[in-house]
Amino acid sequence: MSRKKEALTLSVPPETKEQLEAIALRLGIFWGKSPSVSGLLVAIAQQKIDVGEPFTLNSTEVSALQQGIRLLIDSGYVEGARSLSQLLVSRGNLAAPLRQSLLQQAIQPTAAWRIQAEEYINNGQPFLVLYRNPKGENLAYTVRYAEISPEEKRFYLEIWCEETDDIKNPDYPELIHNRCLRFDRIQSIMKTDGQWRAEGLDFLEVYLHFYRGMVKAYEPRARDISNEVVGDIRQVVRRVSNPFWLIREVFRYGKDCVIVSPQNVCDRFQQELIALCRLYKLEIRD
Repeated sequence: MSRKKEALTLSVPPETKEQLEAIALRLGIFWGKSPSVSGLLVAIAQQKIDVGEPFTLNSTEVSALQQGIRLLIDSGYVEGARSLSQLLVSRGNLAAPLRQSLLQQAIQPTAAWRIQAEEYINNGQPFLVLYRNPKGENLAYTVRYAEISPEEKRFYLEIWCEETDDIKNPDYPELIHNRCLRFDRIQSIMKTDGQWRAEGLDFLEVYLHFYRGMVKAYEPRARDISNEVVGDIRQVVRRVSNPFWLIREVFRYGKDCVIVSPQNVCDRFQQELIALCRLYKLEIRD
């Protein structure tokens, strides 16, 4: 119970947490004198919420509870997600299309895929994944290694797979076997023969320099290889399996962080900056 409760708490974005606190306050769920988000989600997961009298939810509260449903599903609380959907449907005074969408979201077998993937990972058991990508294409992956990773607002299944044909022109050839999958796009999982990959995912060693306030404010990550302050710069080397998430992180640091190497990750970040400048009609000179 404690592990899952902590995961739910850590995964709630600040704006969602504020709205969930308001709902916890309304339902009388507290930790000490403060409304408890983790208590709200765990109570819902354990089906201890008394629906009680109906009330009308505003759009931000509905959005927060929808995020809560995704958190519960991604954390393995499929019954809790159903309870939260029922709470929304019965108390939310919602339009029919949204009611139908919420109920459909709760019955998807996302939690079952995560539970099954965790079992295979813990046993070092290779498995097959049938996956539907954002284009609606069904892809089959033979997984020789996998990890469940929290990124921003949800959990993802990171895999090392044998198949590479689905990526025609890879930005990072060194990572051609890595994929980052959303649980809600998995169609099926089943075990297969072969060896589990002891080396894990493929990685790039990315060198980062942090400046100004980030020299002291930087919080070490699990995949940091080295982390030291040299003069007025914090130098960090990190093992990166998916540069997409790193680039999003570096954008948040603004001018206080620079990707030093490797060059292909620097080039990709530069391309993102150029596209952003053009979007805001800023002149880019060669």
